[in-house]
Amino acid sequence: MHVRRGSLTPPLVSVVVPAMNEARNLEIILPQLPEVHEVILVDGNSVDDTVEVARRILPDVKVVTQTRKGKGNALVCGFQAATGDIIVMFDADCSADPAEIPVFVEALIKGADFAKGSRQMAGGGSEDLTLIRNAGNRGLTVLSNMMLGTRYTELCYGYNAFWADILPSLNLPSPTAAVVGKNGKVWGDGFEIETLLTCRVAAADLKVVEVPSVEKLRVHGESNLNAVSDGLRVLRTIVTEKRGARKMITRYPRRADRPGARRQEQPAVVGQSG
Repeated sequence: MHVRRGSLTPPLVSVVVPAMNEARNLEIILPQLPEVHEVILVDGNSVDDTVEVARRILPDVKVVTQTRKGKGNALVCGFQAATGDIIVMFDADCSADPAEIPVFVEALIKGADFAKGSRQMAGGGSEDLTLIRNAGNRGLTVLSNMMLGTRYTELCYGYNAFWADILPSLNLPSPTAAVVGKNGKVWGDGFEIETLLTCRVAAADLKVVEVPSVEKLRVHGESNLNAVSDGLRVLRTIVTEKRGARKMITRYPRRADRPGARRQEQPAVVGQSG
């Protein structure tokens, strides 16, 4: 049971780290994480020593094996295992800056339901976005804002944080859902998960605040992201959510009892929805 807003107790933070064959990157990034309630490593059936490295560096790490394929499935498996009040989505490839975690948490404490990382707003940036990917991301952001009635500066970015109690309102794909199709996935299991979350937090009428974030380069290995195919999945996600999937979302009942939250203050960042 999560402690709710209004408690004098500071919120417990769960950091969810999806990883598949990221042992060398975990050796670099895990020691940099700030002290939190728990770190949940969601392993995508790695064939290297990803799990062993995580346990060596963080003996208390909680290890979960994802139930299907894809980043989206890994994340929802981690969300299900989280016991903290706040959940932080954190990539294992060294592209996310651990020093930004307190900024995301502070945005939530100051009143947001969902803190959405943005590389496009003042103070943000990326060492990894190519001109083509950046143009595609900007175009999809404009389209999603038009269709969802939002004012975000960023759409496809995976560094986000949110209060765990909003999860029932989002109706994300269950980790135990039966697989449909030959690719071992259900809708929402892939890289489209960030867009799916953007669409559903808007549909649930949640308070969303953008937080400036700087994306760093992956250190070891290569990304599984494909700019064309995954871009098309993002586009399909926006259209699908607009056409009907949003009907599955229930509006989130405003809470006033989250730990440490300060309702009288507002985050000093822009890009709000709800």
